[in-house]
Amino acid sequence: MKRTAIVYFSEHHGNTKKIVQAIADAHEEVTLIDAATKIEVDLSGYERIGFASGIYAGCFARKLLTFAQINLPDKKEAFIIYTSAMNGRHYGDDIRALLDKRNARVLGTWHTRGFCTFGPLKLIGGAFRGRPGEEEIREALDFYENLGA
Repeated sequence: MKRTAIVYFSEHHGNTKKIVQAIADAHEEVTLIDAATKIEVDLSGYERIGFASGIYAGCFARKLLTFAQINLPDKKEAFIIYTSAMNGRHYGDDIRALLDKRNARVLGTWHTRGFCTFGPLKLIGGAFRGRPGEEEIREALDFYENLGA
């Protein structure tokens, strides 16, 4: 398998971290990089780079986008993973634009719903409790294992 870095940002309920951790646990070629704690990392030695984030006000996390602007080398294979309470809207446009600027070859995008207590959802105990669960983790593993197939 190709040496892979997954740069992620996961705040609040850890939905995104749960997904990327499952991928890393199942695949020894995967290194996780937390964009909340790292500012500069040399990504040149990785053949594939994934970017994973929860969605915050309709966008990928600002820290993850800044990390990508600073560190993403040109012409890498890349993939996108995100978790959000909303479904049906493509939230990866902001990270995809950065990948396009660096001439990355985007292998795919995967999304799932995650537990959310933002805004009025907090008043009712949140939405999508228990997600991502085992089914979503299996789907994420399938997505990763079939990248570039």
